[in-house]
Amino acid sequence: MAFFIQLCFNGIALGCIYALIALGFTIIFKASEVINFAQGEFLLVGAYIVSAGVFDWGLGFVPAVLLGLAATILIGILFERFVLRRMIGRPVFSILMITIGLDIVLRTGVIVKWGDAIRAPASPFQFSSGFDVGNVHADHVHFGASELWIIAVTIAVCVLLFIFFRFTKYGLAMRATSLDQEAALAIGINIRSVYALAWGIAGAIATIGGIFLAIQSGAFDSTLGQTALLAFPALILGGLDSVVGAVVGGILIGLTQDITAGYESHFANVLGAGFHGITPYILMIIILFIRPYGLFGTRKVERV
Repeated sequence: MAFFIQLCFNGIALGCIYALIALGFTIIFKASEVINFAQGEFLLVGAYIVSAGVFDWGLGFVPAVLLGLAATILIGILFERFVLRRMIGRPVFSILMITIGLDIVLRTGVIVKWGDAIRAPASPFQFSSGFDVGNVHADHVHFGASELWIIAVTIAVCVLLFIFFRFTKYGLAMRATSLDQEAALAIGINIRSVYALAWGIAGAIATIGGIFLAIQSGAFDSTLGQTALLAFPALILGGLDSVVGAVVGGILIGLTQDITAGYESHFANVLGAGFHGITPYILMIIILFIRPYGLFGTRKVERV
């Protein structure tokens, strides 16, 4: 039983990282209906800047995090202002290709600046810290500090997003724009500011996700951004345009992946090794068979 609880705890923490990544995708898609394929490299840039701030530039952890947040927010806003804004009304395929181009530019920039060597993640706590519940010489559950921080920060981000979308002027403007852009324009909402704000928020959340992803990995390199691909099943499963769906989808994917990894050795003769790597996609396919728009996605209604 302790083993199962440990897997669930680790899976929820992993799912929270997927949820943070998926939230970045969702916020941009809700505001502008653009899937940002560069979201993974936003994580990479944020993680590298925080690591460099602590180990190369001698900053404290908090100033390094603030620097990483400022950098990814600025990149998101500038990209929206000077590139995407000129693509309004262009084919969706062209916009997707431009985000892929940004993905390559950011990854190349990181490699040029810091090289491709493995780096240590910046962290405010020891990786082995935490506490145990149960008999440490028998079955027990270890609640690691990094996992507890991941869960706590993800909850804090969700609460802040809820307050922002529900009670602030710009949050209400983003919700109105996501529902009907023409109607939002008609009532005087500056949707260009909404787009820029969405990219800025997505950049900030990506940095937070990148920091925790690097900490969970123990060490990281320029391939860190590829983990964003693992958040795609969470994004699709939860519903592409749903903030709640991104969080629920992320946690479901994390739980599925960790529990499968914990027990797959018992069925290695049937399933083979590494089966847990495909379980998120199997779960996503099953959910889409039942709910084509995801668990919390909005069904598109078109008049003919």
